[in-house]
Amino acid sequence: MRVDSAEQALQILSDNDSIWCHSMAATPYYLLQALAKVALSKRNLTLLQLHTENSDMLCAPELEGHLRQRCFFVGRSTRNAVNCGRADYVPIFLSEIPKLFRRHEQKLDVALIQVSPPDNHGFCSLGVSVEATRAALQMAKKVIAWVNPMMPRTHGDSFIHISQIDRYVEHAAAIPLHLPAAQDAITDKIGSNVASLIRDGDCLQMGIGAIPDATLRYLTDRQQLGIHTEMFSDGVLPLIESGVITNQNKRKHRGKIVTTFAMGSQKLYDFIDDNPLVSFLDVEYTNDTAVIRQNPQVVAINSALQVDLSGQVCADSLGTKVYSGVGGQMDFVRGASLSEGGRAIIALPATAAGGTVSRISSLLSPGAGVVTTRAHAHYIVTEYGIANLRAKSLTERARGLIDIAAPEFRASLAEQAWHDWGLKV
Repeated sequence: MRVDSAEQALQILSDNDSIWCHSMAATPYYLLQALAKVALSKRNLTLLQLHTENSDMLCAPELEGHLRQRCFFVGRSTRNAVNCGRADYVPIFLSEIPKLFRRHEQKLDVALIQVSPPDNHGFCSLGVSVEATRAALQMAKKVIAWVNPMMPRTHGDSFIHISQIDRYVEHAAAIPLHLPAAQDAITDKIGSNVASLIRDGDCLQMGIGAIPDATLRYLTDRQQLGIHTEMFSDGVLPLIESGVITNQNKRKHRGKIVTTFAMGSQKLYDFIDDNPLVSFLDVEYTNDTAVIRQNPQVVAINSALQVDLSGQVCADSLGTKVYSGVGGQMDFVRGASLSEGGRAIIALPATAAGGTVSRISSLLSPGAGVVTTRAHAHYIVTEYGIANLRAKSLTERARGLIDIAAPEFRASLAEQAWHDWGLKV
């Protein structure tokens, strides 16, 4: 049923409802602005979400007792609330979230979504983000939608018929942009080092940010690259236009880019709009290791906050302070390692805090979240080089990782390797 305002659309919410929120660049922020007001008349609403955009208003102290956010991934808008105890963080693989809904392990009453206008057949599109929202729509008792004519229409698992939406409001507003990150000498060198591991015919998974963009800029001389990823951004566009990315070496979805969400500039959104080259699929499928491994030469490129000398990778917290989330890193690290000729890469700057802290450390900080275990770690890359940890002993790992640490920290790391681990490096 069409209504005239977001507040009207949200009137069907009830006390104690658990609400899934469409995430990433498809965040229905027009509905969330109204939710911050409507929730004040409700009790114990729970908002389930991944990363959301333009949603700071939901962290207002006056919403305590009315609405609490339950985050499967933590972003800028929820980071402080989670670490202050006003919101909850659930560590989980991205591929597992749809299972929570489909197996009734997570209570789910309502789905809030942002969609394109219906086509001639009545089908709206979830646009730039499918992720776990496809599963939420299948299991929610009520669906509330913001129909936005500025939302790109995408192919794959993104369609929902207008008759399946309980209430919707029409409103035109811009999709949140994520412009390319600024580059510097460090990210450029890391990108060059990562690119040296990429071969013709590889199938890539990468994230968003300066390091993935720098890596992609160094791949202009490669051939027959493919994309099977959980997300992509603007960095792939020049490689598609130049014919470097063809997706012809893939066994699954040959000739197509497979993703579950995209986030970037307006140019990126214009590219994916009604483009059958790109398939937006359910994250339970895109991030399934059984699916990922079927493509040959899968290369997973991910980031980290800290790596210890045994190869444990922390990617979701700074000590006990939650920074982001588990996400799909392990889904693709494992999928790549099982792929014929596959490689898993963790790339990170060697230092943090203006060069005063080494990200390669003897031990992880107390409370640090191990996202990729030392048994799964393969290549670790910094601006100082590449450490291949596959089939390496603890001593060999420590040596390799110290070699790619910032030079000013190498001597102390060697001392700590002996003190903490009893390793002579």
